[in-house]
Amino acid sequence: MEFAELIKTPRVDKVVLHRPFHPPVGGTLCLTGHHLILSSRQDNSEELWLLHSNIDSIEKRFVGSSGTITIKCKDLRIIQLEITGMDESLNVANSIEALSTLDSITLMYPFFYRPMFEVTEDGWHSFFPEQEFELLSAETDDWRLSYVNRDFSVCQSYPPIVIVPKSIDDESLRKVAAFRQGGRFPVLSYYHKKNSMVMMRSSQPLTGTNGKRCKEDEKLINATLRPGKRGYIIDTRTLNVAQQARAKGGGFEQDAYYPQWRRIHKSIERFNILQESMIKLVEACNDQSHNMDRWLSKLEASNWLSHIKEILTTACLAAQCIDREGASVLVHGSEGMDSTLQVTSLAQIILDPKCRTIRGFEALVEKEWLQAGHPFQHRCAQSAYSNSKQKWEAPTFLLFLDCVWQILRQFPCSFQFNERFLVTLFEHAYASQFGTFLGNSEFERTKLKLQQKTMSLWSWVNQPKELHKFTNPLFEANGLVIWPSVAPQSLQLWEGVFLRWNRSSRYLDDANEEMVHIIQYNKELQIKVNALRRQLAELETEDGILETP
Repeated sequence: MEFAELIKTPRVDKVVLHRPFHPPVGGTLCLTGHHLILSSRQDNSEELWLLHSNIDSIEKRFVGSSGTITIKCKDLRIIQLEITGMDESLNVANSIEALSTLDSITLMYPFFYRPMFEVTEDGWHSFFPEQEFELLSAETDDWRLSYVNRDFSVCQSYPPIVIVPKSIDDESLRKVAAFRQGGRFPVLSYYHKKNSMVMMRSSQPLTGTNGKRCKEDEKLINATLRPGKRGYIIDTRTLNVAQQARAKGGGFEQDAYYPQWRRIHKSIERFNILQESMIKLVEACNDQSHNMDRWLSKLEASNWLSHIKEILTTACLAAQCIDREGASVLVHGSEGMDSTLQVTSLAQIILDPKCRTIRGFEALVEKEWLQAGHPFQHRCAQSAYSNSKQKWEAPTFLLFLDCVWQILRQFPCSFQFNERFLVTLFEHAYASQFGTFLGNSEFERTKLKLQQKTMSLWSWVNQPKELHKFTNPLFEANGLVIWPSVAPQSLQLWEGVFLRWNRSSRYLDDANEEMVHIIQYNKELQIKVNALRRQLAELETEDGILETP
C-alpha cells in the first residue's frame, strides 16, 4: 500500500490552528504518510508536527462552506483546524482518520524514521540479562542464567534469557511453565543486597477446581528461601477474584503445598476499569465550568488517585516484606503482565537507589516492562478520547509513571531524573518515532526485527545534549530505602500530564516560580531527613528494625 492512496488532499492553504491558551495561528496544512504539519508565515510561530499515530480521535463539524476538525491526541492535547472549503475539509478529515488507524505495525513511523543526530550509543544493546547477572553473581552464586526460552517455545511473553535458582534445571522449568498461565514461570525480579532476600514474579498457577499441584513449582519457589525463613506470595487480586479464577482453570497457591509461604491478597484493578478511570479523569480535567465543587467531585469519581494509592500500598508492602521482614516475595496476579509489573518495579524504586538514576530507571523499564512482556501495543493502542475501545486497552504503564512521579514529589532530591523524563516516556509509549515500545513482547519485537529496522528511544535520550534536559539539578545520591506516604493528602493529580494543555503560560510561570522556592525548601529538608535516616540506620539491631519516622 502507498500512503499517497490515503492522502486525498496533501496540502491546504489558509488553515487556522486553534489551541487552548494560545492565539490562533494561520498557515498551510500538509499531510504526509506519518505527519500532520502546519507551517505559518507569521514570525515566532512554531510549526505543528503531529504524528498520525498520536491521534486518538477526530470530530468534524461543518458550517456553511467551511469545516472545523477537532483532533484529540493520545498525549491528551486537543487542537482544532479551521479549513475553508467543504471538499478540502472532508478530504483532510478522511485522510487523517485513515492514516491514524493503520493496522500494520511495519507501516508505522519508526520503520521510516532516520535520526538527524549522530548515534553514539545503540540503545538496543544497553540492557542485557547477562549484564544484570554479572552484577548478581558478584553477590551470590545461588542463581543461574537459563536459555530454556531461547526460541520462545516455553513462553512467548518472556525474553530468551531469564534468571532462575541454580538448583532448578531447564526440564523442571518446562514443567513449571505448563503449570503457570501463559507459561510465565517464576523468575528473578530483584535481589536485595542488604539481606540477600529476593523478589520473583510470575503468572497465576493453573490449579483449577481440582486443586492441581506441581512439585517442580513448589521446589522452584522454595529454592528462593533461606533456611528457617518464610516467604510472602502477594496476589494482586482479591481473594474472591482469585477464587473465581479457579473455576476458569486458574487459581492460587494452596497453603498445604506451600506451607512456608504466607499468601496476601491485594486489590489492584485492571483493563477496562482503569481505562474508564482515565477517561473520567481527562473529562474532569477538560471541564471548563470552573466550578471547584464540580471539579473535585469529578476527580474523586474517576478513582484515579485511589488506583495510585492501591498500587503504591502494595509496592510498599512488597518492599517491607523484603527489607524489614527479611523475607523473599513472589508477586503475581492473573497473567502477570500488568499489576504484577507495577508492583515489582515500584518496589525496586523504593528499595534500590540505582533505579532512581536515569540509566537505572531505563534498565528497570527494559527489564520489568519490555522484556517482562507488558503488551504495550495493546495497552497503548488508544488513550482517553477514542470512541472504539477494545477490551485490552489500559493505562497500566501511565499509572506506573504516575506512581513514580508521586514518589519523586515526596523525595525531590533522591532521583537523578526529573518530571520531564517521566512525561517523555508516557508520550513515547503511546506514539513515537522510536521502536522501543512497539509490539507486545520480545517475541514480537524479534519477529519485527526492530533492532535492525528501528531506532531505540534510549539512543536519543542518552545523548549528552538531551540527557541534561532530563536531569534533576537537585539530585543528591541517597543510598537508603525510601518509604513514600500513601495518605490521601500526600497524593496529588499529576498536572504535568493531565493539565499540561489546559493551563495558561502565565499560570505556569507563577506556579514554576513558586515551585522553585518549594523545591529549594524540600531539598534542605531532605538533607536533614537523610542525615536522620543514616543515624537511625546505625541504630538498627539484628533482632529488630526501628520504624522510619
